[in-house]
Amino acid sequence: MATARLSASPRTKSGKGTARKLRAAGEIPAVIYGHAREPQSLQLDAYALTRLLEKHSYTTTVIELDVAGTVARTIIRELQRHPVKRDVLHVDFQELVAGEKITVRVPIRFVGIPDGVKNGGGILDETVRELHISVDPSQIPNHLDVDVTALQVGKSLHVRDVPVPEGVHVLDDADGTICVCMVPKEVAEPTPGEAAAAATAPAEPELIRKSKAEDEEGAEGEGEKK
Repeated sequence: MATARLSASPRTKSGKGTARKLRAAGEIPAVIYGHAREPQSLQLDAYALTRLLEKHSYTTTVIELDVAGTVARTIIRELQRHPVKRDVLHVDFQELVAGEKITVRVPIRFVGIPDGVKNGGGILDETVRELHISVDPSQIPNHLDVDVTALQVGKSLHVRDVPVPEGVHVLDDADGTICVCMVPKEVAEPTPGEAAAAATAPAEPELIRKSKAEDEEGAEGEGEKK
């Protein structure tokens, strides 16, 4: 389980105008909510948040959020980003309660090179990159490792094949495919019959058109005859 620390300040005003002013001043509007507590509006330093997101995967990191001297263990539930610039516009924090399980997304890490890739000319298609799990906040894994070295061409691994630590419950369908070793698609070559038909097919007549200059010269000549 990864942890990080971040500071925030209470925010008394809300609305789009206030949010724009905060962002212009290098602050990010946020809110914290959780079990048995009223949602509280906050503001964060944009630079500090950016540095945290560069170093940690927020979906699996417990953040010790210091709000005016009171520290709460939280996890980021939602990051709203600008659709083009990708700047963070708003953050939702959920306060964690000891002994209360939460649902998080954990990345899958594929380990090794499949035998079907090394010896069979296949490629590994990673169809699923993360799993939804239910877990106590103190036991959140940073990632789930899946060994693919024995995977042959045409074979696949499923959610049920992912080893998980004790206390972790996977919520995804156990029969769901997470990866498959497949033969790469190739451009189909024409059959001998198709090649022969193409070779004997009559060529299309060439359409000859006069240039614009020739058309204009012809028109002038007609005018002189008249």
